[in-house]
Amino acid sequence: MTMAAKLIDRKFHNVPGRLRVAELLFDVPVNYNKPSDGNLKLFARSVRRLETPVEPAKGEKQLPWLVYLQGGPGMGCRPPQEYGWVGTALDKGYQVLFLDQRGTGMSSTITAGTLALQGNAVKQAEYLKQFRADNIVRDCEAVRRCLTTDYPEDQRKWSIIGQSFGGFCAVTYLSLFPEGLTEAFICGGLPPLVDGPDPVYQRTYEKVIERNDAYYNKFPEDVDRVKRLVQYLKDNHVTVSSGVLTPERVQQLGIMFGMHGGLDAVHDLVLRASNDLDIFGFLTHPTVTAFDSYGGFDSNIIYAILHEAIYCQGQSSNWSADRLRSADAQFNIDDEQTRILFTGEMIFKDMFESYDELKQVKETAEILASTAEWPKLYDGAQLAKNEVPVYAATYVEDMYVHFDLASKTAAKIKGAKQFVTNVMYHNAIRSKSDELMQQLFALRDDTID
Repeated sequence: MTMAAKLIDRKFHNVPGRLRVAELLFDVPVNYNKPSDGNLKLFARSVRRLETPVEPAKGEKQLPWLVYLQGGPGMGCRPPQEYGWVGTALDKGYQVLFLDQRGTGMSSTITAGTLALQGNAVKQAEYLKQFRADNIVRDCEAVRRCLTTDYPEDQRKWSIIGQSFGGFCAVTYLSLFPEGLTEAFICGGLPPLVDGPDPVYQRTYEKVIERNDAYYNKFPEDVDRVKRLVQYLKDNHVTVSSGVLTPERVQQLGIMFGMHGGLDAVHDLVLRASNDLDIFGFLTHPTVTAFDSYGGFDSNIIYAILHEAIYCQGQSSNWSADRLRSADAQFNIDDEQTRILFTGEMIFKDMFESYDELKQVKETAEILASTAEWPKLYDGAQLAKNEVPVYAATYVEDMYVHFDLASKTAAKIKGAKQFVTNVMYHNAIRSKSDELMQQLFALRDDTID
């Protein structure tokens, strides 16, 4: 049994006319198996409808909780008012908890500087092993026990909604602590039940090539523009605030191809660059800044350093995406290519050279990539006898969580219901939140004939 988290601070404020928000800070162990090894501070925001007059904190109703598990790994939550689906959840009678997962947002943030406090690269790697989904859900259980202490015993379970990597965490939750859950909503986040990342990236690269085809079919003029931009970056050392703008970093813009509006966002950057080169012969500051803003790995280094480890159960990742890219000549950047292919949601060794923050943790990343001692994240036997209602939105065109792998996982979770669509992409919870939430709650309320 996971011990309850310690609530060490709580402050309230209102979003005028809409929301009552509490900012919460908890103490939890870094390592639940060795609680004396130190603590982490977890930050969260809870949100409920703003009532007039506002009820005092002690008189607040004991509403059921819905916990949002953010995508990533490594991404913190935004303020509650920026999530379009929150109103729907509040209308359904929930209060919502936005928890910054350990190491993200304001929860004992992981950066090169904060990691250095742990000591050398070996000690940093050992520390980071505590930041996967297994401990994220232990944190959730600890916080649940804290926040529901005064609830009637039969009302202490809570609901979860996981987006992308948050869905991976949700399935880990179903595996390890199903007794804490009332229900689980999963959005584009049914994880591949694999032991290592190679089978994942083999399918992901297939989908990335499809999205490259879609991009160049929509913007055929960008074939030459991208090649010209890549050649310019080969010939010129272009610095940005986070490091160096390399040809490979241009390729990495393909991560946007899996989002609603992603093709147009990349085209806009390519067009800006082409316009600069046509008029001035170099990239202007606004253009360079725009390219830099699409990285984000320096501000979310867990994403880079643990991205492949989220698939590992008893295997090392051994730089899976990098190996598979090198083995596929289509992704080469050379003069013989008819077009430059963009990559997707992958992490490559060269990122630990072109990003200043990642360069500082390169040795730590190498250690983690060679580590095979990753514990199990999923319990197939428990999932096969699952009794927690599961409602999953699965996207046929998902570039990050392959539809075939997600469907196999759904079939292994007893009782899981799926909303399957080919008209939504991975970020539908943000881009089409009303439609998506309507479909998920229709699954829950059994209103689909």
